[in-house]
Amino acid sequence: MPKFMIEREIQGVGDMSPEERQGGARQSNEVIDTLGEQIQWVHSYLTQNKFYCVYIAPNADLILKHAELSGFPADRVEQINGLLDPSTAQRPVQTLTGATQ
Repeated sequence: MPKFMIEREIQGVGDMSPEERQGGARQSNEVIDTLGEQIQWVHSYLTQNKFYCVYIAPNADLILKHAELSGFPADRVEQINGLLDPSTAQRPVQTLTGATQ
């Protein structure tokens, strides 16, 4: 199932108290419960004025439905096409044909 990165712009989100963060997580979870098992919140990263959420869902429309029902903005929704981290340098490279180099 595809993974998506959602960018949400909320001024001052980085200053939220632990109680406010907990309330937002509960709100998101409640909406996910109503939408069913096809959508899963993986985790979110907070910056001062934005947060970036990773979700698993069959399509972006379900992500947008979650945003609408939860009251959280979804300013940008992008399907994740891969992961790049330090271990990427250590793995064999695969070509488009599946051969390993």
